[in-house]
Amino acid sequence: MKLYEKLMKNIFVISSIVSIMSIIVIATFIIKGGFPFIAEYGLLKFLLGKEWFPTNSPSEFGLLPMILGSVYITVGALVLAVPIGVLTAIYLAKFCDRKYYRFLKSLVQLMAGIPSIVYGFFALNMIAPLIRNIQGDGLSVLTSSILLAIMILPTIIVLSESSINSVPQSYYEGSRALGANDEESVFKAVVPAARSGVFASIILALGRAIGETMAVLRVCGNQVRIPDSMFDGVRTLTTNIVMEMSYAQGTHRESLIATSLVLFVIILVVNSAFVVIKGRKVS
Repeated sequence: MKLYEKLMKNIFVISSIVSIMSIIVIATFIIKGGFPFIAEYGLLKFLLGKEWFPTNSPSEFGLLPMILGSVYITVGALVLAVPIGVLTAIYLAKFCDRKYYRFLKSLVQLMAGIPSIVYGFFALNMIAPLIRNIQGDGLSVLTSSILLAIMILPTIIVLSESSINSVPQSYYEGSRALGANDEESVFKAVVPAARSGVFASIILALGRAIGETMAVLRVCGNQVRIPDSMFDGVRTLTTNIVMEMSYAQGTHRESLIATSLVLFVIILVVNSAFVVIKGRKVS
C-alpha cells in the first residue's frame, strides 16, 4: 500500500512539473517572438493604433479595433450567459425533480463536448439569419455574443452547480429554521455561500470566451474596425491570428506573435485579478 501511495505521489508531482514547464515554454516562446517587435514598433502605437495593414508600405499594425472587438463580444456573451447559467445551476442543484436531473445534466455535459466549429456553423445558419432580419448582414458583435454565450453556458452551469452542492446542508436548514421559505433559503443563504465557486466559473468562462477562435471566425464579420453598434462586424485578436498566420512572413509574422503575447497578458491579468479578489473574499 505504501508503495502504491508513493507511486501515485510521484505521478502527481511529475504531472505538476510537466504542466508548469509547459506554461514556461509557451510563455518563453511568445515573449521571445513578440517582445522584439513590440520594442521596435512601440507598445502604445501597437495597442492604440486603429489601422491594420500588414502588407502595405509602410505597414500599419494597430490592435485597438481587435482588442475592442474581443472585449465587446466577450462582455456581451457574459451578460447573456451569466444570469442564465447561474439560475440554471441553482435550479439543477436545489429545485430540479430528481427524475429529470440526469437527463438535463447529460444535456449540459453534451453541450460542453460539441466541437467549436459545429457551434460556428449552427450560428452561421440559424442565429445570423435571425439577426439579419433585424439589421445588418447578421455577421456581427451580437451574433458572436449569442454564440459565445451558448458555448460558455456548460462551464458556468457545471461549476456553479458543483459549488452550490458543496455548501453544507446546515446553511439551508438553519435558514429554514429561522422562518425563511425555500426560495429565500436558497438565494439568501446557500448561493451567497457558494459565490466564490460561482465567480470562479464565470472567470473560466471568460477565459474561454476571450480565447475562442473557430466558432467566432464564422460569424464575427472579420472587419478590422471599431464598431458603432452591436450589429456591426468586427475582428477579434484570436481570429486575426488564425486568418493571417498561414501566409504571414517577416515583420507580419512577428506582429501576429506579438498579438498572441497581448492576448496572453490579458488572460494572465484576468486570472490574477480573480486570485486577488478570491483571496480577499476568503479573508
